[in-house]
Amino acid sequence: MKTLKIIKIGGNIIDDDNALQQFLKAFATIDAPKILVHGGGKLATKLAQKMQVEVKMIDGRRVTDQVTLDIITMVYAGKINKNIVAQLQANHCNAIGFSGADGNTIVSNKRPVNAIDYGFVGDVKQVNTETLEILLNNNITPVFCAISHDKNGQLLNTNADTIASELAIGFASKWNSELYYCFEKNGVLEHVDDDNSVIENINTATYKTLVDNKVIFEGMLPKLNNCFHAINHNVQKVCIGKAQMLFQKDNKHTTITK
Repeated sequence: MKTLKIIKIGGNIIDDDNALQQFLKAFATIDAPKILVHGGGKLATKLAQKMQVEVKMIDGRRVTDQVTLDIITMVYAGKINKNIVAQLQANHCNAIGFSGADGNTIVSNKRPVNAIDYGFVGDVKQVNTETLEILLNNNITPVFCAISHDKNGQLLNTNADTIASELAIGFASKWNSELYYCFEKNGVLEHVDDDNSVIENINTATYKTLVDNKVIFEGMLPKLNNCFHAINHNVQKVCIGKAQMLFQKDNKHTTITK
């Protein structure tokens, strides 16, 4: 089985032109099939504010009305995605930008309205890998933004961590699928203010203990839920940490296991 690396980058890299340039230069040197997934929430928020569109967040999640969806599509699938693809081409990495609608790769359901109406937000129900496999087998790198579709013509704002996790799961039956979440910390930290207190291995049992003891809380919970969702659906390897973990063998980070 071939190995496929699915790498998700967030705002700490996207929002810093120099950091993004350096990351993409290094990413282009990864000599293996790879998929890049990116967010871009801060840039979308900035554009919304410029356009005097109210930004509504509930528990850290964006409420996506029609105007907000238009802005997100412009920023995620347009400006950020095409900028990344262009920079990868400059680094001799042939890449193609994707939303979930392209090639019918990621189909979602609009999130049902319970206590909160999140608007045009998608929960992934299906990943189709056929188109992506053709590209990967021809040394072309897909670059995904955080947008999927419902197969009825509607685009949906979809969590980028979830897109990365679901892509990794979608490939797990045919490829050795590895998932890497790159963010601003060295990994999951035992002490939130101490960057060196990396918990290097977390399994299901230790995760429960860490949550019960309030070591892991708030923003890390959804990310780790995506990690365990992936590892429990045959993804071979799941890691969280700074992007350097991809390029430096001795770089400390967190590995998730069953």
